[in-house]
Amino acid sequence: MTDQNTTRLVGAMPGLSVQTLGLMFISGFFASNAFDLWGQLISPALGFANLSPHGLARSLLQTLGLPSGEFAGYFVHFYLVGLVGYPIGWMFIFAPVWQRVVGGTHWFLPSAIYGFGLWVFAIGGITVVAGLPFFLNFTGITWVALVGHVLYGIVMVAVLSLIEKK
Repeated sequence: MTDQNTTRLVGAMPGLSVQTLGLMFISGFFASNAFDLWGQLISPALGFANLSPHGLARSLLQTLGLPSGEFAGYFVHFYLVGLVGYPIGWMFIFAPVWQRVVGGTHWFLPSAIYGFGLWVFAIGGITVVAGLPFFLNFTGITWVALVGHVLYGIVMVAVLSLIEKK
């Protein structure tokens, strides 16, 4: 059973508008903060690895011969990826494909699967391009990043759902 909000979240591609850009920024902001709260505060407090996602961005920039200072790493990870890239992936690629293949479902399952896909993309793919070990040799960071990316996907779509209900 689906409702109108679910169909809109996991449905047709949104139009290009200021509203869509705002949805991307707001949902990406809360999701990125949840990711960083988990990876840089909660996880280490529980005795698990501490994520430093800007380090991956810096490695990628350096590999590509681009400026790779601290600011560049944070800018790429938080702004370009967290506020723009990942929300674009959900709104314009994953959600419309999910709707066509699976149909209308509640937003939770596809958002978690999307987060898992982000983890595969970032930790399984970008790390290799950046000259780092595949899935970071499956160390503690790998698993903390898995939880962080799934959390990102869930929070991003939950925020979209809350906004669309208004």
